[in-house]
Amino acid sequence: MENTQDLNNKPLTKQQYFVISSMLFGLFFGAGNLIFPIHLGQLAGAHWMTATAGFLITAVLLPLLSVLAISVTRSQGVYDIGKPLGPVFALTFMILIHATIGPLFGTPRTATVPFSVGIQPLLPLSFDQVGLLVFSALFFGAAFWVSFKESNVMVSVGKILNPVFLLLLFSIFALGFLSPMGQAAKQSVTAAYQYQSFFNGFLEGYNTMDALAGLAFGVTVVTAVKQLGKTKPSENAKVTAKAGVFATAAIGFIYVVLVWLGSTTLAHFKVSADGGVAFNQMVSYYLGGFGHALLATLLTVTCLTTAVGLVAAFAQDFHKHFPRVSYRTWLGMMCAASFLTANFGLDTIIAWSTPMLMFLYPFAMVLILLSVTSPLFGRDPVVYALVVGFTTVPALFDMVGAFPPVVSQSGFGQMLTNFQHHVLPFANLGMDWVVPAVVGAVLGLGYHWLRPAFDKQRATFTERN
Repeated sequence: MENTQDLNNKPLTKQQYFVISSMLFGLFFGAGNLIFPIHLGQLAGAHWMTATAGFLITAVLLPLLSVLAISVTRSQGVYDIGKPLGPVFALTFMILIHATIGPLFGTPRTATVPFSVGIQPLLPLSFDQVGLLVFSALFFGAAFWVSFKESNVMVSVGKILNPVFLLLLFSIFALGFLSPMGQAAKQSVTAAYQYQSFFNGFLEGYNTMDALAGLAFGVTVVTAVKQLGKTKPSENAKVTAKAGVFATAAIGFIYVVLVWLGSTTLAHFKVSADGGVAFNQMVSYYLGGFGHALLATLLTVTCLTTAVGLVAAFAQDFHKHFPRVSYRTWLGMMCAASFLTANFGLDTIIAWSTPMLMFLYPFAMVLILLSVTSPLFGRDPVVYALVVGFTTVPALFDMVGAFPPVVSQSGFGQMLTNFQHHVLPFANLGMDWVVPAVVGAVLGLGYHWLRPAFDKQRATFTERN
């Protein structure tokens, strides 16, 4: 039975809040959190501040709300977030989330980012593919070994090396302020960011995948808060929110500086294909060869700790819902699939992850907002069904439009895109799901609040007849 009273009635200490905040920071801050803000800065140039404002909503505020959604609804994972829509939807949503932050895109990126930043620049071009093959095999072999043994080695190493990594990162920040590469306000702006920098920054925040990760890892944080004695749901939510604000504020600060630094790099470098290249250029500019090698080593360890968390969470969740397959078998399949995907390279992974994120993020956003506000309507399945149902078609259109040209520029792709832009408001901003979702919410809430009156009238009519 759910606890309704706290086991610990005393306020948590600053140290306890620091522990929870550090856990949240560690769960959210991974490979993509470094490369995408820098790339955003290069794309936005002089408009970096407006782009950052949009980026912070989906890369900072939304992940915080995703953790709160787990706490408010007392969920045990992603499955429970989608449960008001039935077990089929809940299971499908869970699989898609784990596949996206897992073997298809998120986990392979933990190997490709340190490779593209640290190893690839040192190799001849002809050895790029072989180098990635060997590096990713060793990387996911290590992730499998640590997770298989269920060892605390990587956690212990992370406690030492992650702070060192952050110290080096902040040293780059300091150098960037003391000796900036250029003036951010004077840098060129790419075409997409000339007039829609806020909304493009908003969409770029999808790439961090942190809102999806928050749904997958939120239960870890909520459980940790319970272990500190805050078992009453309202108190648990308050502690989670407060610790979440501290953690996401720290991440938000790092994002702002990284975006600014990315824009200043345009004084010396062209816009790169991805943030991994830009990060490598920036580190080499400020710290030279030795600093680059040291930071690349620490980045590899940091990404490895993230990979261990991802593969373990994937295996645990899938073993829970598909118990005939053991935890360790799921773990092996996860690591093998991530290894295979990683060898397509960072650019390919980013290109093909974008359509899935454009499809999943509208669902994630409406489910997060519905979960956080669910006490207002008692998690009524009708409200969920109407909001999610109205969001589905725009999300599908956005997915098709975000595919690489082989799909998006095909006759079918262009036909859908033309229809989307003529019919749905804000389609040119990538926000065409907003109006349908609001319509669904108005209809759903209206039905929920007016249903008692309708039921009463129906009962009266039945009695009279």
